[in-house]
Amino acid sequence: MHQSVLHESYQQGSNGSSRQHRPALCGRRAGQYHRHRVGRRTRPAGLSLLRWRIDEKQRRLALLVAALLSLAPLGLSAEQNAQGQPAAKEPMPIADAHLHYKWNQAEVTSPQEAAAALRANKVELAVVTGTPAERALELYEEAPEIVVPIFGAYRRGGDWFGWQARDSLVDEAREALENGPYRGIGELHLIGGFAMRWNRSDVLQALLKLTAEHDVPMLIHTEFSRAEPTLSICKDNPDNRIVLAHAGAALSPAEVRRVLDACPNLWMDLSARDPWRFISFPISDDDGRLLPEWEALVLDYPSRFVIGSDAVWPVDRLDAWDRADTGWEHIGDFLDFHRRWASFLPEMIRRKVLLENAITLFRPETDNGTGH
Repeated sequence: MHQSVLHESYQQGSNGSSRQHRPALCGRRAGQYHRHRVGRRTRPAGLSLLRWRIDEKQRRLALLVAALLSLAPLGLSAEQNAQGQPAAKEPMPIADAHLHYKWNQAEVTSPQEAAAALRANKVELAVVTGTPAERALELYEEAPEIVVPIFGAYRRGGDWFGWQARDSLVDEAREALENGPYRGIGELHLIGGFAMRWNRSDVLQALLKLTAEHDVPMLIHTEFSRAEPTLSICKDNPDNRIVLAHAGAALSPAEVRRVLDACPNLWMDLSARDPWRFISFPISDDDGRLLPEWEALVLDYPSRFVIGSDAVWPVDRLDAWDRADTGWEHIGDFLDFHRRWASFLPEMIRRKVLLENAITLFRPETDNGTGH
């Protein structure tokens, strides 16, 4: 993701006002949010929403542990709740199909810490783009059984708006796919007028041909309220497997349906469609359940959706040279959002969306997750 849509859309709800339980940026300074009430506790001003939620989770966990200990004399074990019922099951393994490991994330999160975060959150497959591309290999070396690196086209912050003019990129990508462990190319930002003229770009056409030859996905990012730019790409390149980041970011459910109907070679990635980002285009209600039109889409196309954390933070100053990106510290919150809405789906569809579809896309040599 990047700044062109985020700065505006993260601040306003779909009706132009801040949505309940969603952070509203005060002015342009990151981290300064309005006070929000959740239940009976109030978040102090100046404390980031994610940090506050993490502190709340820790507080509640401490209360739960204390309560369980107090039940010990009654003969109730940690495997039972106060009513004597079995405790909730461990969360199912998940695939995070949209992750970055960038130069300004490595400043605060080491490869070892990132790999530990994946394991702690039961991530079975993690699709990682590096900036520069080699950063993804650092995570791959730490967790080769989990990490699937895809070749990142960007060398530094800001490259997302100029990559299509870099002719050397095609040779770099070819070398990476032929001689490295990379299993795709992305995230490529097709923004502004460029997406409408994609077929005039020798670089993009060469990259599409390259991914088709290697039979690996391409992750693209568009930001349009109508489907035509995306349709023109996926319909004209039927041999490509295309993943649309953030389900088009600004696409309505009706426009998403148009794309899914017309392009069997395209998958929707729901990363960053959470309460903290793209809040002008929500997919869930305040209880965490998908809105009816979005839930209908997932039920109608259960094999065409994947999820991801897109663990970047703060969201309003992406790729800032003077600020570290702490997104990996919040990966659990992002993934918990997806686990929450998926919990309302039938079990077979939930497993597809949270795990199996991403395995089919990025590790097709496995038996669609059944061997995991």
